[in-house]
Amino acid sequence: MIELLAPAGDLEKLKFALHYGADAVYIGGQNYSLRANAKNFSLEDIQEGVNYAHSLGKKVYVTVNIIFHEEDVLGLEEYLKELDKIGVDAIIASDLYVVQLATKLHLSLEVHLSTQGSVLNESAALFYKKMGVKRIVLAREASANDIKKIKEKTGLDLECFVHGAMCTSFSGRCVLSNVVTNRDANRGGCAQVCRFTFDTDENPCFSMTSKDLNMIEFIEEMMHIGVNSFKVEGRMRGIYYIATVILTYRKIIDKILQNSLTSEEKDYYLKVLNRVANRESTPQFFHGLPTEQEQYFLGREEVSNQDFLGLVLDYDEKQKKVKLEQRNYFKVGDVVEFFGPNMETFSYTIHKIENDLGESISVANHPNMIVYLPMDHFLEKFDMMRVKLFDKESDL
Repeated sequence: MIELLAPAGDLEKLKFALHYGADAVYIGGQNYSLRANAKNFSLEDIQEGVNYAHSLGKKVYVTVNIIFHEEDVLGLEEYLKELDKIGVDAIIASDLYVVQLATKLHLSLEVHLSTQGSVLNESAALFYKKMGVKRIVLAREASANDIKKIKEKTGLDLECFVHGAMCTSFSGRCVLSNVVTNRDANRGGCAQVCRFTFDTDENPCFSMTSKDLNMIEFIEEMMHIGVNSFKVEGRMRGIYYIATVILTYRKIIDKILQNSLTSEEKDYYLKVLNRVANRESTPQFFHGLPTEQEQYFLGREEVSNQDFLGLVLDYDEKQKKVKLEQRNYFKVGDVVEFFGPNMETFSYTIHKIENDLGESISVANHPNMIVYLPMDHFLEKFDMMRVKLFDKESDL
């Protein structure tokens, strides 16, 4: 089984991730999650998300991956029972007590070990297997050789991050945030101090942050050595980022399975992924230790992406008009493109824009305004409009 696993910071992101090709999503509840600054899910939200995913034949995993202090344990048993009752497919845990408790309660849901468990060897993986863990989310520092050996010796489901932010410290075991900002990184409060710039005697703008992870070049190799689940980081990311990244990896994985991925397509997908991010990316640890080339030390530019122009809300087949919610400025005469999970990407020159009163306007320049574009192409809810990325056409 090959699974594409997407982040979801709220119900809207969950739905976009699933529609754009994720086989499963991982989410955080309002307690016990390492993304305390995300909106996160109430129990009612989790129930709705599970129902929605299961209606599509897909799965939901809930993170219970903080490092527990004594006061954090209060209510944990009842919470795990409630998740099981809701029908959550698995929890992702890092604390040994959570793993032990979930096993002791004989829950129907699976226990997956978080990347915070920092597993890099077969002995550790076997230890967790004996405790009832069904899947290991390997440390992000795992090499190809590490992954291959662990798979051969344990037979466990293995999940690996393939895209998104890295951590300067070992698998997230960092206390910089605690020391500098009094926010506990291992209880969901990371302030990303590693991305701060510091004044030193030698350099006035020193930082020590890793570049992002991008494993597009090695997905096929990862399949061959036994990775079951390909995980994208980003519960704090927006719907455009999630849709673009998940759809891109969906296309890559499917084409590899069909033995039809060309080098030209791979190059195009890599350009798309690099375009949607605001940070440079690299494979990091997969085939050797990172060097200074995989880090930011002196100076970096992180420009907010403005490619996302509009979200398709509906299409009127009789009037041949698409109803859009504007997300960034566009105007008559602009060359844009539409993409979505059930269509081939196509270019379009905007020749007319109508407001919600049916009046012609020349620009869409108000956030979230509703506009209509006359066009013959059929579009579906969840499709998106963006700037035309590249001159060469492709079927993202």
